Amino acid sequence: MFGKMHVAPIVHDFLGAYPEVTVRLTLTDGVVDLVESHVDVAVRLGKLPDSTLVARRVGDVRWVACASPGYIARRGAPASPDELADHECIAFEGLQLWRDWTFAGPRGEQTAIVRPRYSVNTADAVIEGAAAGIGIAYIISYQAAESVRDGVLVPILREWAPPPFPVQIVHASRAHQPLKLRAFLDFVTPRLRERLFAIGQVFETDQAAGGIPA
Repeated sequence: MFGKMHVAPIVHDFLGAYPEVTVRLTLTDGVVDLVESHVDVAVRLGKLPDSTLVARRVGDVRWVACASPGYIARRGAPASPDELADHECIAFEGLQLWRDWTFAGPRGEQTAIVRPRYSVNTADAVIEGAAAGIGIAYIISYQAAESVRDGVLVPILREWAPPPFPVQIVHASRAHQPLKLRAFLDFVTPRLRERLFAIGQVFETDQAAGGIPA
């Protein structure tokens, strides 16, 4: 979903600026081996393991709990993660269950076990369910930003939000970087930083939201 929303539009602009270059874009939630798959560059969310890959940090995203104004009017907003047990929740899960939502509490990490009223295996379907007032969703900030900006969803439990995690552009280390790769990195990096900055501004009341790493 991140690639569809934020990488693909930049690639479209890159193709317009460099008509002699071709691009093969793969959108997947899996971690691809760049060397074995002959991939020049990848965008990855989350902390990277130690490797020989070169990484450019372009911003941060975070997990956010959201609900529709209608749901909040009907059920109220939980004051702490413990109260999620008494709320209708929407789980982002497929064949494997994911019902332990992790937050940051005053005494460190806190896990809330939810009993979802509705489970679905795509992020956009989770957002649609939350917008319809079915329940509370726990999604990544880039997934929720447009709905929050439009007033369709309202962030809740902000003070319990876990720390943000990085978004990074990675590529293999090479003694001589191909011109096409250098041109792509120089084109994508500032534009992706700008998009992530705009996402952070939607959640600007969160701690350290909106910052652009160097």
